[in-house]
Amino acid sequence: MEDSLSWPLSRSLLDAVLADRLSDRLVAELVWERLGYRRQCDGDAPWLAGPQTPQAWRDAFPEAPEVVATRLASVALTRSIAREHKQLLKEQLHFAGYRIGELYPRRTRRATVVSWLLAWLAARGDVLPADGALPELLEPPVNPVQGHPGDAPVG
Repeated sequence: MEDSLSWPLSRSLLDAVLADRLSDRLVAELVWERLGYRRQCDGDAPWLAGPQTPQAWRDAFPEAPEVVATRLASVALTRSIAREHKQLLKEQLHFAGYRIGELYPRRTRRATVVSWLLAWLAARGDVLPADGALPELLEPPVNPVQGHPGDAPVG
């Protein structure tokens, strides 16, 4: 499945997520694809649960949720990380967290996404490569609360 995904996971890609160098939408798409949500023909149409989407996600979120902007989706991601994978963010990326002045819901939810993606890889028995293809990186947003232009408001 990894080969058919838009962006294969790599340390450089996950570091870009943590550094707020990707839009919230692209960060969400990294999760959606791996949860089996499918893009509709129309680029503006919502992504919908597919046959590979876990039942709990299909029931709670028939349309792919904005995992950074939506608290319930972020909580669902956190809860779906198996106990044995909860420390991968620290163990593999040596991520110590954000400083007090950097603690914003958008950023902590991005850390949740990275933690979930690492757990997804580990559950498959895959190793995280150091480097990989990257989308065009953005400058971190001037206002980290609002995010990048076009990012959904955080609720």
